[in-house]
Amino acid sequence: MSPVTIGAAELAALLDGSAPPVLLDVRWRLGESDGRQQYEAGHLPGAVYMDLDRELAAPATPGAGRHPLPEPDALQAAARRWGVSEGRSVVVYDDAGGLAAARAWWLLRWGGVARVRLLDGALAGWRAAGGPLATGWPGPVPSGDITLATGQLPVLSADEAAALARGGLLLDARAADRYRGENEPVDRRAGHIPGARSAPTGDNLDENGRFRPPARLRERFAALGADTAPAVGVYCGSGVTAAHQIAALAAAGIDAALYPGSWSAWSADSARPVATGPLPG
Repeated sequence: MSPVTIGAAELAALLDGSAPPVLLDVRWRLGESDGRQQYEAGHLPGAVYMDLDRELAAPATPGAGRHPLPEPDALQAAARRWGVSEGRSVVVYDDAGGLAAARAWWLLRWGGVARVRLLDGALAGWRAAGGPLATGWPGPVPSGDITLATGQLPVLSADEAAALARGGLLLDARAADRYRGENEPVDRRAGHIPGARSAPTGDNLDENGRFRPPARLRERFAALGADTAPAVGVYCGSGVTAAHQIAALAAAGIDAALYPGSWSAWSADSARPVATGPLPG
């Protein structure tokens, strides 16, 4: 398994080397739409902005959720626009501890790009290390020649997620209050998939927004049963922050499948049961 993260110092050295990675900027937060403006205000030199809603997802539908997986041809065309090429490594980052950038990390890995990493500490970590920022909108990006082969990471259908919640381990990566059904800011019903365990994504990070050490992550997921479960799956609100959970699991040496529709698709189907409260149900 290739490394999941890269530190600011190592990235700076690579950018000064003869084979710099493709840098991708994924500014996105739930309910906000100013990622492009944030990028223009300050980004890593040479980074290409990615629009999560338009390039890292297909159009929303009730059955597939708010961020369905993009069609393979569309993802490949986007990756080439970003400059992703065969044999060239990729580093993705955001300004939120990797919670949005992990969607790009997962999609590129799903598409067969093995050498893709998350900037540990995100934009704040880069700045804390003295890394420079560029402003404005860059010129044209040379097109890449990557050929993707999607399906390289496992995914779950709604039925498979329901079965895994009972026969394996299904982790809910949303905030604990959304899991319990106390708060639902965007989706149709509040609660969680019956049998799922609460594992908020934010707990993967330390107080500086960096991934906790692999040993600590292994301890965390072992306490949830990931070390003994026959299979592990993850969902969140719409398949974005669940990718961050999968990255943390990968750093801990644990493979996990993504339920792309996540709660946005599950809660939209009135035939699907809902559990509330702190217990799996």
